[in-house]
Amino acid sequence: MKVEIITEKISAGTVVKLIGDVDMNTSPDVRTSIAEVFKTGGSKALLINLSGVRYMDSSGIATLVETMQNCMKQGMKLRLVEPSPSVRDVFELARLSSIFQIFPSMNDALNGI
Repeated sequence: MKVEIITEKISAGTVVKLIGDVDMNTSPDVRTSIAEVFKTGGSKALLINLSGVRYMDSSGIATLVETMQNCMKQGMKLRLVEPSPSVRDVFELARLSSIFQIFPSMNDALNGI
């Protein structure tokens, strides 16, 4: 299964929308796309919209953990937006829902940036 990755610059930073499955086959593509955000720099925040992600495995989680570490190094905020119920469950099972900033909507995520 492929993942569609849509990147958009906004005044508050960069939005990356993922659509499809984020697994060991597609995580490298997600990593590469997110790495481009760090190369261009200048963003205050990285918002990753997960509303279109049907399935995420441990490699997808690892990609997001790596992204969080890179955001911290660059002084950027990382906000996960609208995780689908299945993705939300993965975060809760892995006890990562308290580690990441997770927002129910883009408006909520943009608040305070």
